[in-house]
Parts: sequence; C-alpha cells; structure tokens
Amino acid sequence: MKNRRMFWHIVEKIETLIDSGAYPPGSRLPPERELAENFGVSRPTIREAIIALEVRQRVEVKTSSGVYVLEQQEAKSDSISVSAFELTQARALVEGEAAALAAMTISEEELRKLKQTLIAMEQGSNPEKADREFHFIISTATRNNAILLAVENFWALRDNRLEIKKAYKNVCSQSDADRLEEHTAIYDALVKRDSQAARSAMHQHFNRLINNLFAMSEADALEEVRRKSSETRGLYSLNHLVD
Repeated sequence: MKNRRMFWHIVEKIETLIDSGAYPPGSRLPPERELAENFGVSRPTIREAIIALEVRQRVEVKTSSGVYVLEQQEAKSDSISVSAFELTQARALVEGEAAALAAMTISEEELRKLKQTLIAMEQGSNPEKADREFHFIISTATRNNAILLAVENFWALRDNRLEIKKAYKNVCSQSDADRLEEHTAIYDALVKRDSQAARSAMHQHFNRLINNLFAMSEADALEEVRRKSSETRGLYSLNHLVD
C-alpha cells in the first residue's frame, strides 16, 4: 500500500506541475533519474507514475526520445452520466478478474495487510477506510497498473458523483456484517490461492450490493409515488363537501 500511495502521490505532483504550466504541452519531462532525485523517490516509482500519467493521457512516451506532455483535451467523463448500478456492474467485472489474478500473485505481506483490514471492519474502526484499502491491496497485488488505475477511477466516481456517493453510503451503512462476511470469503480464497473461488466471492460481494441498491431504489420510488398520491388527494379531495 505504501508503494502504491507513493507513486500515486508522484502522479498528482507531476499533474500539478503540468497544470501550472511548469511543464507545458509539447515539452519533455526531465529524465527519469532527475525526476527521482527531485521527488526523493526510486526510479521504479517514477516509472509507475509515468505509466499512470500515460494511461490518463497526460503524457506520451516516445521510445529513445523521452516523455512528452500532451495537450489536455476537454474531459468527457464529467459529462457522461454514470449510475450506481453501472458502476457496481463495472466493478464486479473488473474486480472479479482482479481477485482471480491476485490469487496467483499476492504476497504474504499483502495477505497480512488484508487481514488487518478485516480486523478493522470487525472492530468498527473506520470500516469505510478498511473497505477501500482492502480493494486497493487486491488491485495492487495483480501487478497490473492498468487494473490498479481502473480501480482508482472507480473509487473516484464513487467519491465524486453525488448520487453514487449517496446510494453507496445508504447501502453500506446498513450491511456491515454482510460486508465483513463477504470480504472474509474473498480473503480466504486468496489465502488458498484459489482463483475461481476468489472471483466467485468477489462477484457474490457485488451481487449483494447491487441487489441492495435495487431494493433501495424501489423503496425510494414507492415513497415518491405515495408522496405524489397524497398531494393529488389533497388537491382533489371532496371531504370538505361531505363533512
């Protein structure tokens, strides 16, 4: 987790420099060695940050030439409507495969960190933070930065889209016991290095979540129907004529 946070921290720093004009579009970033010295990190951390920046279309890596800053295109993601259902389905598809892949590559240290998140959930010690760390540890354990970036973006949608944030908050706050049980099943599959079981357990987790989202949506819709019916009844009621 520390390494993941470190390279993401470097991504944010470089993006800030790009946005401030320190590295304008078309300019070349300093060499890997110089960036490592400037930010006080290892060269592998800089490489991971460059990969993430390339996936985010902030830079272009030209072989034998260097890393060049791209002209920033108008962001389209903010104008695209994404529902909590769509996000949950996408997470199930990507994170199910991430769990299957991580079952073959996860380290003992990462398993230990996963266990700590389960303990935090069980003790009620900031379960939302523990939940987030659990999923990031697994995505990191895949050794695939594209998967890691996808999961990062899923959580960004969850945190920054008001409707999604509200929906997830309402669902997650009502199911701490279920969440712990599901995360434990995923952990147990990873400990056994069982890819199929890890994938299935992750799918079970998101299936319960999306079903709860549907139930909550139906309850909200029913409440809205009742409210409108009450308003209509009040508008057209003849009670005042027959009292």
